[in-house]
Amino acid sequence: MLIDQSKSLYVYSVTRDLGFAPNPFHGVCTLATCKPNIRKKAVIGDWVMGIGGANMKKQKRKCIFLMEVTNKTTFDQYWINPEFQLKKAVRNGSKVQMLGDNIYHTSPEGIRIQEDSHHSNADGTTNETNLNRDTGRTNNILISNNYFYFGVNAAVIDLDAIGHGRIRDYKGYSLENNKPAYKEISKFIKKQSNAKNILQGDPVNFHQFDTRVDQGTGQYS
Repeated sequence: MLIDQSKSLYVYSVTRDLGFAPNPFHGVCTLATCKPNIRKKAVIGDWVMGIGGANMKKQKRKCIFLMEVTNKTTFDQYWINPEFQLKKAVRNGSKVQMLGDNIYHTSPEGIRIQEDSHHSNADGTTNETNLNRDTGRTNNILISNNYFYFGVNAAVIDLDAIGHGRIRDYKGYSLENNKPAYKEISKFIKKQSNAKNILQGDPVNFHQFDTRVDQGTGQYS
């Protein structure tokens, strides 16, 4: 698989991996919530990688997922697109349904609606902190049909070769100006070619499928 060397790689530490952000189910990986700065900047052809954060013992600094941005859409288009109806949250459904990330759309009155989901309050009402963080900076949703998702079976990747150290939010790398990063990602994808678009493990925190989270406090309910 050839990687467009003119594109960028965005890397961030995953603090919780439930299968919500990213959502790797139904044969397509989507980043529809969280990481608004990446969703704002990334263009088609760029790559996004999530690595296990400090709170993950077995997955720490390993690759949780790697996705090529093959399409971008808006919240409203995501909501109505027949292809993504299975991504809508169903809080009395299966684990996968409960973690649906297709949760935002606009009412006829122009009000942003947050559906009952992992990002709403415990009683299903709108969590304003999450709504503002998810939708306030960008209207973009990243979509990939070319992705590698490892979850609990996070894959080893040479972050030192990429030049990746500690970060606060995320770090972007120009693959054209960072030859080691380009070579390492290319090698990693070639090695993991049989894992493309197939879940190699459950999300790390899949057992918390029925929880809610407040991005402001980081607390679960």
